[in-house]
Amino acid sequence: MPVPDPRKALGAFLRAHRERLPPPVTVLRRRRTPGWRREELAEACGVSVTWITWLEQGRAVSASPAALMRLSETLQLIPAERAYLFGLAGKQDPAAPVPGEHALPPALLSLPQALCIPAYVLDRTWTALAWNPSAQQLFPGWLHGGNDRNLLRFVFLAPAALRLIEGWEDRSRRIVAEFRNDFRRHLRDPAMQALIDELLDRSPAFRERWLAQAVLDREGGERVFRNPRRRFCQSTLYFAAHPDIKLVTLTPLSDPRVRTGLSRREVGR
Repeated sequence: MPVPDPRKALGAFLRAHRERLPPPVTVLRRRRTPGWRREELAEACGVSVTWITWLEQGRAVSASPAALMRLSETLQLIPAERAYLFGLAGKQDPAAPVPGEHALPPALLSLPQALCIPAYVLDRTWTALAWNPSAQQLFPGWLHGGNDRNLLRFVFLAPAALRLIEGWEDRSRRIVAEFRNDFRRHLRDPAMQALIDELLDRSPAFRERWLAQAVLDREGGERVFRNPRRRFCQSTLYFAAHPDIKLVTLTPLSDPRVRTGLSRREVGR
């Protein structure tokens, strides 16, 4: 698979999200095609139909931050999708925070060892850099010697993942949507592109989920594992100075009434 053209990626994203919108309230009869027409989107955003058409076709047209903001609002994009849109267009969202430029703290890799609950550190390709014995015990077939430690390869290529993760279908869809949100910052990263190409070729499930163009923020919450059945609250912590690195923790849940996880946190400020 060739290196993706951001303009064509932007066009595919816009078309997919235009077609997912419910028909405008002014449409009285049923349509054969889903979503909005280009003319309707153009009118709602205050732009020309030609501009919308050329954007969806991946042509080299200019998209100002103001126009992208109107597109985001009309398409009803969630924050992760809005950030992805601006990233593909090569523009800075006026409402987006600007991360600092600081070196990764060396102490980060030692953090899992300081915790008694399962914990691991992921890099930008979602490959584990560090983990503790509790995480290794929880994830047989992933965090053990001789295994590939990329989380996406484990989820989509390892039979052990199907046996381990309860609700694999739904969970795997969310994992791909979260990874796409990270990928927007590294569209020309050879390592990330090679990983995507490999999974597109080797996993029909990954291909189906990747082509769906879903984008989500990484969120915590309940995670259930089998053999034996165990429930955890997953939390992901980010370093403000290095958002590509994640510390993931899994707190055991014993009370079935406890359903929600810790909110997303940023550390290192």
